Amino acid sequence: MKVVWTATAVARLEAIEELIAEDDPAAAERFVGKLLDLGEGLGDSPQRGRVVPELPGSGLREVIHRGYRIVYRATAKRVEILTVFEGHRLLRKDELDD
Repeated sequence: MKVVWTATAVARLEAIEELIAEDDPAAAERFVGKLLDLGEGLGDSPQRGRVVPELPGSGLREVIHRGYRIVYRATAKRVEILTVFEGHRLLRKDELDD
């Protein structure tokens, strides 16, 4: 199944990489690479993630890696990565590309 990253998700990945790179550029590249790999892997098993708890019934799912949430929507033909952010925050519907 095809995996598509929204502009919001890509911008969030770039911001995460910039933040981590302030202390360790190589670690930033590895960490964001792992987030990308996890997102791309959802094409093979889109139901792997849990339902986003603060938006039940929305059809949104998420996978978590080291405190970061990758939020996505799976359809019959593709997985759309909507956003990536620190897991201590709650997701608000107005933060998503529709």
